[in-house]
Amino acid sequence: MQTRSLGSTGMSLTPIGLGAWALGGGDWEFGWGPQDDRDSIATIHRALDLGINWIDTAAVYGLGHSERIVGRALRERAEKPYVFTKCSMIWDDRGRIAHNLDPGSIRRELEASLRRLQLEAVDLYQIHWPDPEPGIEAGWETLAALQQEGKTRHIGVSNFSVEQMRRVQTIAPIAALQPPYSLVRPEAETELLPFCHEQNIGVIVYSPMMSGLLSGAMTRERIDRLPRSDWRSRHREFQEPRLSHTMNLAEKLRAIGQRHGRSTGEIAIAWTLRRPEVTGAIVGLRRPVQVDEIQGAAYFSLSDAEIHEIAAFRCLQQPS
Repeated sequence: MQTRSLGSTGMSLTPIGLGAWALGGGDWEFGWGPQDDRDSIATIHRALDLGINWIDTAAVYGLGHSERIVGRALRERAEKPYVFTKCSMIWDDRGRIAHNLDPGSIRRELEASLRRLQLEAVDLYQIHWPDPEPGIEAGWETLAALQQEGKTRHIGVSNFSVEQMRRVQTIAPIAALQPPYSLVRPEAETELLPFCHEQNIGVIVYSPMMSGLLSGAMTRERIDRLPRSDWRSRHREFQEPRLSHTMNLAEKLRAIGQRHGRSTGEIAIAWTLRRPEVTGAIVGLRRPVQVDEIQGAAYFSLSDAEIHEIAAFRCLQQPS
């Protein structure tokens, strides 16, 4: 695959990265339902075999399980991808999740992540959420110190606003931002992407297929069958009136994809990659076949006419 530079980090990333949220399984508050670890490891191997060169995970995914699976899969590979993970969401022995940006907590999180991933350092360590908001400076100071100690090569933020990024930039430069960005959630275009371009901050977007709604594989029947252990069964995007809007949009993407022999998901991902500020898109994958279904997005570009066609369709389909 071709690669793109991630800000000023010197890392060259493939346009698609493997998102490991769902690989944590379903036995926690934000799980995706049951997940076979053998499928997870096979998916990672398939992604790497096809040239994807980075994986994004987080300590909280599966309460540590996602990181353990990534570590197990990479132990079998001679050539390692870039590995990114995140901090600030912690849990107790009953699985209850809380947010914590205290320096000691972040240090404990990174040490635990390194053990699970079986690494001496991660390539990018990110604050997962700016919560508690008054603690972002202390949290960022800790990430900067961990970078100086060699435990992470680069540091970044996820779900931060421009104002929050400005605040922490006075302490240490931001290597990368991870915002949500998709046809369903395009808000990053307004301020975040222009700011990152101006500041040479790399951007890796998450949920480009809106958690499967724009993949082409999601049907109303499948949504109705989502187990309660799948967070999507409780999310407003998977409920009316927003669901009809998104399903109609997916049908539009399917029609465009058919012109090119591309999947619906590939069109959704390519739409996010059209922006020059976006280095790569984090794509959540659970089975090896899903890698094959979306990997073409790394090579495909929408025409200007198709981008305008999608924009016009969205204007007619505004959700309430």
